[in-house]
Amino acid sequence: MTTATAPSPTSSAVPAAGLAARAAELGPVLAAHAARHDVEGSFVAEAYDALRDAGLLKAAVPVELGGDGATVRELTAIQRELGRHCGSTALASSMHQHVVAFTAWRYRRGLPGAEATLRRVAEEGILLVSTGGGDYTHPRGEAVKVDGGYRVSGHKRFASQSGHATVMSTMFVLDDPEQGQRVLNVAVPIAADGVTVADNWDTLGMRGTASNDIVIDDVFVPDERVLANRPYGVVDAPLQVISQVAFPIVCGAYLGIAEAAYEAAVAAAAPKADSPLVQRQVGRMRHRLQVAGWSLDAALAAVGDDTTPSHETYLAVMTAKAEIAEAGLEVCDLAMDVAGGPGFFKGSVIERAYRDFRAVKFHPLTPEATLVENGRHALGRPGILA
Repeated sequence: MTTATAPSPTSSAVPAAGLAARAAELGPVLAAHAARHDVEGSFVAEAYDALRDAGLLKAAVPVELGGDGATVRELTAIQRELGRHCGSTALASSMHQHVVAFTAWRYRRGLPGAEATLRRVAEEGILLVSTGGGDYTHPRGEAVKVDGGYRVSGHKRFASQSGHATVMSTMFVLDDPEQGQRVLNVAVPIAADGVTVADNWDTLGMRGTASNDIVIDDVFVPDERVLANRPYGVVDAPLQVISQVAFPIVCGAYLGIAEAAYEAAVAAAAPKADSPLVQRQVGRMRHRLQVAGWSLDAALAAVGDDTTPSHETYLAVMTAKAEIAEAGLEVCDLAMDVAGGPGFFKGSVIERAYRDFRAVKFHPLTPEATLVENGRHALGRPGILA
């Protein structure tokens, strides 16, 4: 359902289909370990080794710096393919992918620190953690201005791959005496003194993502590691760009999970394919996935290969995300109905997808909040958009 586009000046030398095919080749490796990591609640280490060996964790790094220069569309296709085989791998790695992609966006504009980070991703294979989903417009934590930088403290939730990464892209609230409350986007090394990764990831789904809490206690961040100084409580231009880059990639992971549930349900339906009820259920799943795929394609077209801040594009991405969330939840429910009792057992692809997909509700914006923001925007009323 994803349509590849011709390479642009900012595109990879490898077409989207080629990168997605590379991801598909790893499918058996991901699938072989997915159930065990789900049961144990352990990190999908074998999948990450395979992704690194295949060069997919540096796909978004520009070609001249050692990567594939993958666009948001191409990264979305990669994560969608991974989601068909292991939801935890797809979601956790999407958090790294979108931070790298945004860093590449900053690099194309000559912003400080971007090139050095991208070179480390390509040459050292470092992983990047994002706390943006839990922070977003109202970050958890505070920053205090000191000579040469800031002292930051906070408790971050849902930090995927937290115990296996090198640098955290995160946010803190600064009480500025002149501007009032501000949000600082900063880079913090995971190994820095004062940073502690908890061992508390024990959840309903996405159990292999190692999305443990991270506690930051009075850590010094030099001025050069402050990536943005933004208004508090709104989606301003920088956060629009981050969202326009990040959420299609994240949505790709979830859409792949729903497609895996659908495919397993179709296989399970074979003995009862003459049942009108089963035919309708399968048709409904196919319908929802088709429309969700079209919605994602439209959002990707709005984002383009090198996005710029836009209220309309931001809302298009959030609308696609809401459509995928609602469609995928229904598809996973229907897949369980079609498969019957066997789909309810642990180890079933459908049972794992049913649980994994429910994590979609914890990424901003929720489908209901998206409706409110769309309505506010259409009516000219203020919302969380700047």
